[in-house]
Amino acid sequence: MAEQSIWMQKVTADPGHSTWYVERFRSMARQGEDLAGEARLVDAMAARHSRILDAGCGPGRVGGALAEAGHEVVGVDADPVLIAAAEEDHPGPTWLVGDLAELDLPARSVIEPFDVIVSAGNVLPFLAPGTRRQVLDRLRAHLAPGGRIAAGFGAGRGYAFDEFLDDVAAVGLTADQLLGTWDLRPFTPESDFLVALLRA
Repeated sequence: MAEQSIWMQKVTADPGHSTWYVERFRSMARQGEDLAGEARLVDAMAARHSRILDAGCGPGRVGGALAEAGHEVVGVDADPVLIAAAEEDHPGPTWLVGDLAELDLPARSVIEPFDVIVSAGNVLPFLAPGTRRQVLDRLRAHLAPGGRIAAGFGAGRGYAFDEFLDDVAAVGLTADQLLGTWDLRPFTPESDFLVALLRA
């Protein structure tokens, strides 16, 4: 069994944390806030009706928007409370409880690889540090030929951008483009956020 993620450590310490997180985004949605920025970028990367994996999908915000855009979406998250919220708020995609460090979707009857994999919402810094390369390798293994990964997270969360890019290279992925935001602003040395577009 893989080392427990930082997210699940937080949930163990505060069992109400997941419910708070779900309600936070439900409240933002009720207030009309734009919660689909990541999905717009991924949709632009993908051909119509693409197979998309939302890796660390949380309550389904990104994957749900991509499903509404017509894509075939599978979402995976280690937190069953978040998966239950995704099922309730965004019916249609396949939502699965699972640890990204042990991701093996063919073993769960999800056979076809993915055209695009998205990992948004600071998922990567919430991984157990010892599993980061393993997760990137598992994501690479689920890509279709020519497929791409869009991964984004903020600075100051315990996973330096240079360290992430070293991990990317170590598992045989290539960074095609680095952005400073999900709305396509360029990445600079001063950027406090990174969106990396990767390919195998």
